[in-house]
Amino acid sequence: MPTAKFVVADPKTGRCYQIEADNTPLVGKKIGEVFDGKIIGLEGYKLQIRGGTDSSGFPMRPDIHGSRKVRVLLSAPPGFKPKRKGERRRKTVRGNTIAPDIVQINVKVVEYGEKSIPELLGLEGGENQEQ
Repeated sequence: MPTAKFVVADPKTGRCYQIEADNTPLVGKKIGEVFDGKIIGLEGYKLQIRGGTDSSGFPMRPDIHGSRKVRVLLSAPPGFKPKRKGERRRKTVRGNTIAPDIVQINVKVVEYGEKSIPELLGLEGGENQEQ
């Protein structure tokens, strides 16, 4: 059972929460797709996949199809930040599809549930788990 760290961004509060959960139900989904938050323990929430990284640290790119690693010529993020105008580099990146070896998945809250995220995660008392 492959697990992944889900970084959940809450646009209302501007906070991010890390949740470790099984990523098997999301294998095959692409960047931009919306899924039910119940999969990672956020009952009533709808979450949108925004990106992620694999076990080697290579970022996912929405314009590369599939789940393979490829070396492409990049001129903009994600995967490369140009230092000078017009700079391009060949970098290794992942495709836009979640595979079992994706270890971090970035998601954004699209639809809110009845309870707040800290309540569902049991973080009401302490804020040591938040980033």
